[in-house]
Amino acid sequence: MRLTGSFAALAIMLALWAPAVQAQQVPSGRDQIKQSFSPVVKQAAPAVVNIYTKRIVKTAASPLLADPFFRRFFGDNLPPGTTQDRVQRSLGSGVIVGPDGTVITNHHVIKDADEVTVVLADRREFEAKIRGSDERSDLAVLKIEPAKGESLPVLPMGDSDAIEVGDLVIAIGNPFGIGQTVTSGIVSALARTNIGITDFRSFIQTDAAINPGNSGGALVDLNGRLVGINSAIYSKDGGSHGIGFAIPTALVKSVLTSITQTGKVVRPWLGASGQPVTNELAQALKLSRPVGVLINAIHKDGPAAKAGLKIGDVVTLVNGREVDDAESMRFRLATLAPGADAKMTLLRDGAEKTITVRLIAPPEIPARELTDVGGVNPFAGSTIANLNPALAEEVGMPTSASGVVVLRIRRGSIANRLQIQPGDIILRINDRPVATVADAKKLISEDRRRWQISVNREGQTLSMQVGG
Repeated sequence: MRLTGSFAALAIMLALWAPAVQAQQVPSGRDQIKQSFSPVVKQAAPAVVNIYTKRIVKTAASPLLADPFFRRFFGDNLPPGTTQDRVQRSLGSGVIVGPDGTVITNHHVIKDADEVTVVLADRREFEAKIRGSDERSDLAVLKIEPAKGESLPVLPMGDSDAIEVGDLVIAIGNPFGIGQTVTSGIVSALARTNIGITDFRSFIQTDAAINPGNSGGALVDLNGRLVGINSAIYSKDGGSHGIGFAIPTALVKSVLTSITQTGKVVRPWLGASGQPVTNELAQALKLSRPVGVLINAIHKDGPAAKAGLKIGDVVTLVNGREVDDAESMRFRLATLAPGADAKMTLLRDGAEKTITVRLIAPPEIPARELTDVGGVNPFAGSTIANLNPALAEEVGMPTSASGVVVLRIRRGSIANRLQIQPGDIILRINDRPVATVADAKKLISEDRRRWQISVNREGQTLSMQVGG
């Protein structure tokens, strides 16, 4: 009986104690259960704007009037072909990053636009001027002019290098033109380069819903700071599938500074290029694992050569940030300006070494010597030039490339019919090497019926015979 009584007392104590525990664990009101991004959105959203563009496209009023087939029958009785203006409109998003009205957006949002209108969240409208645009980074800088004494909301820049996979982020933009919309997600991956877009892009991947119209909008951290400009989605039908990409502010800051200071983007030149270290290369180099960028070309008079970088070096860090392929190394360098120092950590003969490279603007050596090719030869109708680091940077080629490059092809020309393409580097004409525009001009001036040419196209050597 005494034992039974003890159990009864214990049961009574537990029954009395349980509600007290529950009272401490269960939220007693709405304020205790509320988890909201609202404070961050209220801080960031006013600086995210809608962008509307208008482009005037001239089209033939009647295509038949300009068609040579009909003119053969009617001769001069047909009136001359006339054109009419057609308006193309598009939309996107942008972010006010300066109290003076500086706005960041994507290059593809305002490309070829004749008019750009910026609409704020509070419905104020401004005509915007394009201060500069950079296709290779897909960034553009606009300027709006507030009235004297009129203030603008500004979204402060954050540090994209400080975010980590798993961090919560918020995407703000104008999807499908329906108005400002906020979505949330996490950082799914960092330094994404293998998505079909190379150049200087090392994207932040997020599962926050990003749709058409979000381009140029803000990716914001939970401190209410801009960490990326939303730029692209992975989609087969144009909708969001939880895979969106944003340009990190590390690159945005560099492009913004260059455009506001010079009106264009001037990227630094290293004077070296490389390739990723595969498992096979790692074994050959006696590395413990595949890591870094293997330097495979160095410009003899470039900053890298002067700093002591050598072919065969494996670069693992640039200013303390990891690099694993040529794209990520270019991205890290693109966040710097000409005149800046790049501290490069590398592996050489199994030992770690650090060098400092003083970056410079790409030089115009040798001179371009732009030449329009005429006559009757395989390159007739093309524009060719000597490749130098500055030109290579402009056209998106490796700045270590050299030789004679095809820049443009005239429609219907001999070069066009032979499928010569912009970006082709002329290697040989009639079994003779071509190193300069002067070489090419001399060889194509020959009166020949049969031609043999070789070009380098994206690393592949293509040869063809023309004529009989």
